Amino acid sequence: MKNNIILIGFMGVGKGTTARAFTKKYGTYIIDTDDLIESKEKKEVKKIFAKHGEAYFRAQEQEAANWIEECVTGTLISCGGGFYKVDNLKKLGTVVLLDASFDWIHNRLKTAKNAKNKLAKRPLFAQEKEARKLYEEREKAYRKLADVVIDVENLTLDEQLEKIAKKCKI
Repeated sequence: MKNNIILIGFMGVGKGTTARAFTKKYGTYIIDTDDLIESKEKKEVKKIFAKHGEAYFRAQEQEAANWIEECVTGTLISCGGGFYKVDNLKKLGTVVLLDASFDWIHNRLKTAKNAKNKLAKRPLFAQEKEARKLYEEREKAYRKLADVVIDVENLTLDEQLEKIAKKCKI
């Protein structure tokens, strides 16, 4: 297996924030799969969805996963909320689930300093009922795939980083 750390979890749980803090503290490389796809497509994720649909975007995620499997080692990879569906996820590295309740995630986004931007990047949260339904559908799949589960609700960011580092032997 590769020496990568793969962060999964529901949109808005803090995968990107955690990845940026992790690289600052431990000096690892980071890749954000949504950023990778946006760079390749020269469009934001929401525009890719709008123009090409979900199936196209999921195919782009699989392409990114294949590239990561072949080319990337020693890196922390922050994944989009649906990236867990790629068929080679477990081959990419140690899968770490950042876990929190839907209500905690929703509140985190609504009360963030840049809440307007965070919510605009995740338009599904405008339809709370639909977002909650998606969360409930994904929750079991995330847990099943995870090698490590970190409950982020009751931890500071530093505590999260330390747990990830310890569990992944960094």
